Amino acid sequence: MIRQMLAALMFTAAIPAAAETVAITGGRVVTMGAAGEIARGTVIVRDGRIVAVGADVAVPPGARIIDAAGRIVTPGLVASGTALGLVEVRSVESTDDRGTRKSDISAAFDAGYGLNPDSLLLPVARLGGITSAIATPAYDDAAGRELLFAGQAAAVSLGGAPMLMKRGVAMVLEMGDAGAERAGGARAAELVALQAIFAEVRDFAHRRAAYDRGETRDYTLSRMDLEALIPVVEGRMPLLVTVNRAADIRDVLAMAREEKVKIILEGAGEGWRVAREIAAAKVPVLVTPIENNPVSFEMLGATLGNARRLAAAGVTIAIQGNGNHREREMRYNAGNAVANGLPWQTALAAVTINPARIFGLADRVGSLEAGKAGDVVIWDGDPLETVARPVAVLIGGVEQAMTSRATELRDRYLPAITSRQNGETK
Repeated sequence: MIRQMLAALMFTAAIPAAAETVAITGGRVVTMGAAGEIARGTVIVRDGRIVAVGADVAVPPGARIIDAAGRIVTPGLVASGTALGLVEVRSVESTDDRGTRKSDISAAFDAGYGLNPDSLLLPVARLGGITSAIATPAYDDAAGRELLFAGQAAAVSLGGAPMLMKRGVAMVLEMGDAGAERAGGARAAELVALQAIFAEVRDFAHRRAAYDRGETRDYTLSRMDLEALIPVVEGRMPLLVTVNRAADIRDVLAMAREEKVKIILEGAGEGWRVAREIAAAKVPVLVTPIENNPVSFEMLGATLGNARRLAAAGVTIAIQGNGNHREREMRYNAGNAVANGLPWQTALAAVTINPARIFGLADRVGSLEAGKAGDVVIWDGDPLETVARPVAVLIGGVEQAMTSRATELRDRYLPAITSRQNGETK
């Protein structure tokens, strides 16, 4: 009987709070949508979705009211190029699901599987205003694997189970130094290998039946990988290409043009040097604007002005955080970009609507507009300032706990530490 009661309690605790009608009133609403900025606006969320945004919106009867007077209200932030939900402790292999060493799975690896909605990293990210993310696979080269692709990225929600929003939002590929090493030690080797693989994928797509009968030549990749790459060669799934050197970026742009594939650049440490070419190709860039050290020969031109120069040239940029355990710092990076000349509105777009557009999620998240998910953050100050904090975070209309394992440990031990410092004894 006791076991049954405990099981029932655990089951009840696992059920997320039910969605309700919520009215966020009186705040400075920065919609990142067609309505622009509303000095004293109201956002109505019902059954997990935004139903109204405006200055003269009536509050529905029975709605729970959150007074945002004197606060800033924004869409939930969207983290790009992270592994939230895929990794817990990097040094503990069993908690790291970012990649595989299996020799016949590269492009077929899908980050939409194996997600952990109970990861301790998620509450930390939410406390930084992040409500959704692009979970991105990584290479596992411990066994000397030479396959070119890391796998497929997935869009995820940080509001608990189920996490998965959308599979296959991008195919992950490294070029430059790391890609050359994986392809045999030279950049040219990777480019030639990519041409050959794309040709094989197109051939396979037209000859599946013959392949099944064993009437085709042997292909470089497994059937799983060939199938996974068909959306790429057909232009339905973008390649997310990590690349930094200006010359390498030009090579990637040329490859995409010749192969007629869509690309998203990640890193682009020297992107400012070829910003006009990137803009002309209408290729978006995921950038970490605080990377300004020449840590390698492919980063000699790194500068704090990279984000500003890319945006000024007309490139759509999304700003990234500082790694999975420090994703909450994404907004600080956006603030650093503002300090180095990026317009504030552009910087906020780079952590909200821009990543949503880049990864095909703009109909769901990234702005405060009717019909979109009720992902809303209320801030006690400028969200791009380090001293500002969220006072409320809603994901799918459900208000999230403003705690994490870190804050719980702080609250548990700080009083005792303070007492000792003050010379107090029991």
